[in-house]
Amino acid sequence: MRWDDLRLTDAGQDTADVPLFARDAVARTFDTPEFRGMTFYEVRARSIVNRVPASSHVPFEWTVNPYRGCSHACVYCFARKTHTYLDLDAGRDFDSKIIVKVNAPELLRRELAAPRWGGHSIAMGTNVDCYQRAEGRYRLMPGIIAALRDARNPFSILTKGTLILRDLDLLAETAEVTEVSTALSVGFVDDELWRAVEPGTPRPQARLDACAALTGRGLRCGVLMAPILPYLTDSPQALARAVGQIAEAGATHIVPIVLHLRPGAREWFLSWLGREHPRLVPRYLELYGRGAYASKSYQARVARQVHELARRAGMVRSSPAATRGTGPRAAAEAPAGPEQLTLL
Repeated sequence: MRWDDLRLTDAGQDTADVPLFARDAVARTFDTPEFRGMTFYEVRARSIVNRVPASSHVPFEWTVNPYRGCSHACVYCFARKTHTYLDLDAGRDFDSKIIVKVNAPELLRRELAAPRWGGHSIAMGTNVDCYQRAEGRYRLMPGIIAALRDARNPFSILTKGTLILRDLDLLAETAEVTEVSTALSVGFVDDELWRAVEPGTPRPQARLDACAALTGRGLRCGVLMAPILPYLTDSPQALARAVGQIAEAGATHIVPIVLHLRPGAREWFLSWLGREHPRLVPRYLELYGRGAYASKSYQARVARQVHELARRAGMVRSSPAATRGTGPRAAAEAPAGPEQLTLL
């Protein structure tokens, strides 16, 4: 989708000089508790199936993202910088100004039917969450899934949103005609920390319950154990508790990933850390330096711990190493990932 020369418009308001969204876009606000303080920009996308640059080194090539920005408001979200491409900021704007591609289902159906389309697997939830709160109102995913079902096109979904259970019947029906893979993102199970760093998401246990419901219907559902937050959720006790509850949920695989601090996310997260845990800031700067990734030795140590905990919980390994630059998006195709741990 192209965003250059876009303009923001709303009923009765002349904002032609504001270089944000197209003239046929509509800005909406809703005076309900779950949407208070948020603005939704309804736009008609020009394309919806996106090819991932080869330089990304992720195990999938094609994505669909019906939203930009995310009400989950995770302080560490790696996608924050993408909002700056829209002349919006990577902080509050990312959390509260959501782009809604209202024509996503019909556009996807058309693109899947094009002779040039090769039926490749499509990953969703790889940039921002396709089951964030906005989906409860706009209901784009049922149309998207139906288009994939009718085209018998394989796909995967990564989400923190329990709203995926609304589409459980449709997902199960689709899995009868094509490959469907799902994953819930649960990096830790501490409720107090959850409220601080993931304020717009369902509770970790609610996400694990969603995983259990998906696997209970015969769908493949794993857990992306990410992010593991250094010095906050990486203690032996915290890791053991998280892995134990993930195993109890019946996850088909688990992918542990240590926090990444890419530009945009780095500034927002470190600002939060300075307010809430100022004594940890020097330790983070030492661990990450000027880069986006924790030291390889630290990542490898955490991965080994998770592997051993998973083994004790009845899992078998594919590989304990987690030192490569595998980002959160890799979990959308977790079966191909090097850090996957699979339930027996």
